[in-house]
Formats: sequence, C-alpha cells, structure tokens
Amino acid sequence: MDSRHIAVIDFGSQYTQLIVRRVREQGFFSRLYQPHELRDTGTPAAVILSGGPRSVTEEGSPDIDLDYLLAMDVPVLGVCYGMQLLSKKLGGSVAPGNTREYGPAQLVPCAVNSLFAGLSSSAQIWMSHSDTVKTLPPDAVVLGKNQQGVPVALQFGPKLFGIQFHPEVSHSHEGSKILSNFLAMAPDAAPFRIEDFKQELIAQIKKRCHGREVVCAVSGGVDSTVLAVLLKEANVPHRAIFVDNGLLRLNEVEEVQAQFARLGVNLETAHAADRFLGALAGEADPEKKRGIIGNLFVDVFWEAAANVEMLAQGTLYPDVIESATSGSIASKIKTHHNRVERIMELHRQGRVLEPLAELFKDEVRALGANLGIPHEILHRHPFPGPGLAVRCPGEVTEEKLRIIREGDAIFIRLLKEHGHYDKVWQAYCGLIPVKTVGVKGDERSYEFAVNLRAVTSEDAMTADFAKLPWDFLGLVSNAILNGVKGINRVLYDISTKPPSSIEWE
Repeated sequence: MDSRHIAVIDFGSQYTQLIVRRVREQGFFSRLYQPHELRDTGTPAAVILSGGPRSVTEEGSPDIDLDYLLAMDVPVLGVCYGMQLLSKKLGGSVAPGNTREYGPAQLVPCAVNSLFAGLSSSAQIWMSHSDTVKTLPPDAVVLGKNQQGVPVALQFGPKLFGIQFHPEVSHSHEGSKILSNFLAMAPDAAPFRIEDFKQELIAQIKKRCHGREVVCAVSGGVDSTVLAVLLKEANVPHRAIFVDNGLLRLNEVEEVQAQFARLGVNLETAHAADRFLGALAGEADPEKKRGIIGNLFVDVFWEAAANVEMLAQGTLYPDVIESATSGSIASKIKTHHNRVERIMELHRQGRVLEPLAELFKDEVRALGANLGIPHEILHRHPFPGPGLAVRCPGEVTEEKLRIIREGDAIFIRLLKEHGHYDKVWQAYCGLIPVKTVGVKGDERSYEFAVNLRAVTSEDAMTADFAKLPWDFLGLVSNAILNGVKGINRVLYDISTKPPSSIEWE
C-alpha cells in the first residue's frame, strides 16, 4: 500500500478507529498507530491526533515527539486530547474546565479558514472532555467557538490545527465536511480501495504464516466467515473449526454447517454444549461468565485442533477497543471472548492472526462481497462470541436458553417477513431474569419477562434503538406470549449506546 497514507495516532479514545473509518469513507487509505510509533508511519500525507481518556496534565499521560511531528511538514489535526496536547507543547496551558462537556454543542466559526470552508454559521458538534485550553499558545488563531464563546478550534501554524470536539462521530453533523476540508490539504494522499486492501491482507497473511498451518475459529457470523474465505483465497494451509458451545440460536449448528458447505470451506464441528453449561452453572457475574466461556473455548478448540501453529480469529476493531487490554491506552468496557488472558498469551507468542482487526463491520461486508460471499450471509446480524450467555443476565440454564432461543426465532422471523430485518443493525430477544405476575387462561401466572432489542448503527461504536412500528411490536409480543412457554411479559429496549451497550452483558 502507498506510504502516503493518513496516519492516525491513537491516544485511547473510544472513537479513535472511527477517524480511520471516516478517512476511508472519504476515499483515502488510513492506518492507526500508537504514540510511540510516530517514526514508524513512514512518510504520511497527513497526521491526525486522536482524543483520549487521560488528561495532558497528568504525569505519565500519552505524549508525542513534537519536533519529529513538525519536521514531517505535513498537515496535522489534533482532536480533543490531540488539540490539548498540541496546545500544551506549543506553549499554551491546559486545565480542568468548570464543568465536564459531554454531548451536543454548537460550533460558531469566527475566522475565515480552509478547515471550516462551506460549513453553516452554526453547526452541531459533539463534545466529550473535562479539560480545556486556558491559555492559547503564542500566535495561535481561534477558528471557532461554542455558543458560550469558548474557543473550540485553533490554528497553530499553516498546517497545524486543533479542535475540541469529535468530527468523526455522526452527532457532529458537519464533521465529515471538516475532515474533507482537512484531507484536501493532503492532495497526494493514497486512495483506499477494498480490492487493494484485500491484496494487502492476503500478503500479510502469507508473510505471517510462513507455511505454518492456520486453524480458524468460525462461528457462522459475518466476521469469521469472511476470515475463512480470505484464508482460502490466500491459499495458506488452514482448517476451519466450529465450536458448538450450547449457547447458540435455534437450529444454528445445522445452518452454519450448510453455510460453509455452500462456500466450499471444509468445516469441523466440536460439540461441547454440556461442558460449557456445566462450567457456567451457578455463575452470575458477567465478566466471570465471559472468562469461563473464552477460556473453555480455547480448551475445546485446542483439543479439536490437536496441534495449532497459528490461530486465526475474526476480531474487528470494536472488539479490540472495548476490551482495552493491557497494551492499550483505552479504557476497558467489557472483555470480549477473543480477548481473554489465554488468547492474549498466544498474541504475545505471535501465534494469533487477526487480519480483520483494523476493520469495521461494513468494511468487512465490502471485503466479503469482493470475495464473492452471498449478500444474505454478509448481512446477517452480528452475534456475540459468548452467544446467548450475554443475553441471559445472571445464571445460565437450559430453561432460560430455551426461552431466549424460541423468542429470538420468532422475533427474527417476523422482522424478515415484514421487511424490517435489513433496516436494523442488530436485533434479538433476551431474557430479563425477573418473574412477574400475569394472567393466562383466567389463572394467575408468575413467569419470566423477555426484552426485545433492535438497534440502528453504522459501526457498533454508537447505536440508537430502532423505531419499529408499534403495530409490528404488538404482533411480535403476541406471537412470543402465545408461542413461548414460561413468558408473560414482553418489553422493548429503547436505550441508546452510549450509555447502554448493545448486548445486556
């Protein structure tokens, strides 16, 4: 890939990879680096410094070699933490603000400049910070303020900019325009094409493997399916193993086996439902449940594989950033099944292959389409690695799993029949582990409630609840109440991410 890419320096923001994605959406190749990797960026066309959870005033907070950055003589944009870091290092001062600013605000441009060219006179932006620039660096020019008159955009030099908001999130309504204006300052930036990216991934896979056999863990979901076909395309020795952990949806084992047969990928199935449910018995803590599932998955997978020279996983960037493992600056939200300690140990040994880890779901789907995978497979809703365990708060039991499976099957079937399935990012039925009073057949019932969750999203980093029609939700509720034993109440989840996550655990 052309070295004249857009280098994004990651200071740990939950939104950092969104910057990479937005740059690619503009048609330019972008890649993520840690602050200490600045010299490894080669000769980028431009550099973007991300936001982050730390304060630049803290001892040991993430830093960057400013002299080296300036010597690159390329356009630089500091976002939130990135702006504060530039301000501090260029001679200004940063201190805690009077209040933490989180949420929507108004950007009011106050100087003619190329960064805000074509913006409206008052555009919504998205804030997420507690510090503020108290004293401007020498020669800094204020490009924009918020509605209270506080500077939120600065220009430090001809190619050096800082903004105290996040243009990468959809809540900044004209954020894409701001990024487009910035990228226009780097006319020689390398283009991003999914075919080129596929070829780079294939080259990376061959280089990493060195002829070693790759064992691919597959679930039937979009990510691992694309990974398996990509390994096939790379023509490296590989095996695809599917672990039946007893936490799958109704008839999922048979559907996954048929799917891989259709794609020409040989699939081995390891049946281990009893082992997983036995290990989970009595455990209610969500993090411990994830750890049990992740570690047992490694055991079962390793036994089935017999000898693993390289482990391939369909990990995407949202998994990486939410897990925030010890090598990351980001804050941990939850541990993903492919980020438990034993798998991280394999990472440290250089035995894990995750070629999709820089991608978001829509980019994986585009890659899959380029690989010839059918639309209905690529646009299947995401399914969590720990399976139905994260849709069953508290202890996992066979009875609870039956309720979830049957309710979920009804919900998904009706979404498809009524044309709503492809309009939502993800949908499912989960169990609420509380029994409530109801009436069935003129008799008192005391049974579980279930939760319907359907969200719209671009990348799973943020999500809104799907505005499904009330009559449709009533139809689903009636079908579940009449078709699933042990349920007397159906609720619809209208929370957004943030503050909620998409899954319940």
